[in-house]
Amino acid sequence: MLRRQFTHHALKLATVASLAPVATIAHAQAFPSKPITILVAFAAGGPADTMSRVVGQQVSAALGQPVVVDNRPGGSGFIAAQMVAQAPPDGHTLLLSNISMLSINPHTFTKLPYDAEKSFKHVIGFLGASLVLAVNASVPAANLKEFIAWAKAQTAPVSYASFTAGNASHFAGVIFNQRTGLNLVHVPFNGTPPAVQNLVGGQVQAAFLPLLAVKPHVESGKVRLLAVSSPQRSALVPDLATFTEQGFPELEIYIWSGLSAPAGTPDAVVNKLNAEFSRILRSAEIRDKWRAMDFEAIPGTPEEFLRLIQADSKRWQEAVRVSGFKASE
Repeated sequence: MLRRQFTHHALKLATVASLAPVATIAHAQAFPSKPITILVAFAAGGPADTMSRVVGQQVSAALGQPVVVDNRPGGSGFIAAQMVAQAPPDGHTLLLSNISMLSINPHTFTKLPYDAEKSFKHVIGFLGASLVLAVNASVPAANLKEFIAWAKAQTAPVSYASFTAGNASHFAGVIFNQRTGLNLVHVPFNGTPPAVQNLVGGQVQAAFLPLLAVKPHVESGKVRLLAVSSPQRSALVPDLATFTEQGFPELEIYIWSGLSAPAGTPDAVVNKLNAEFSRILRSAEIRDKWRAMDFEAIPGTPEEFLRLIQADSKRWQEAVRVSGFKASE
């Protein structure tokens, strides 16, 4: 009797196991069953927001459901990241994750409302870019050497903007201060547009920002560029020297964003999202359009995106350790 019950139980387990792949496939085929929301931790109008909307429209056409961008700026990305971490793990809520949320925040903040390693299942790399050090046109400097000399001679505080506290644009200033002996005052903003606005208006004297964000103001003469954080010069501003060329290799910084889903999202759903976003991000239209703005599409497998996150986390962990910096914002 006991053997018969055991055999019956084993058969039930085998049946359930055999049906599991079928259920997973059915889940993927049924997905998406409603609009997909991408939470962006920056204000509307910034580069990350704009790119998300452009790609989202094409993904929407392919999947037959709207792709909605929901801007949740502030809190060093905490607000958007926490909302996605707590969302149902069904693929309908995604995070435009970035270098600060996943690779910098864990080392600069003593407490996070999400677990950078455990709260998410990563879908795909999205876009990458370098930073430029830009100054208001009233600053009498054409390169880093001149800027450092000018800043040291000032009696009033010299400030620099970032597009949010705890991000690479913030931490670039921390490294710059440490490396030069300056004491530039950090002024964080909720997104790139307000940071640019305050740089142009002279409320801050400098900023570490993507080239695209400040290029129109460079062309109008309201902003001047002093250095770019890429390994090589940008094709868009070939006369602009890199930080490395000017003696600051520590400021070779590559910022990136990607798409991440809540932990527990089925692999089949993640793979379906990866396939659709990858197809669009690899298109010549996106590649050429973004290259013209100094951005790079960085699609790949979920595993490749995870390796990028982990590698950068090690890099920033060491940078934070050496600097002794801890975020207080």
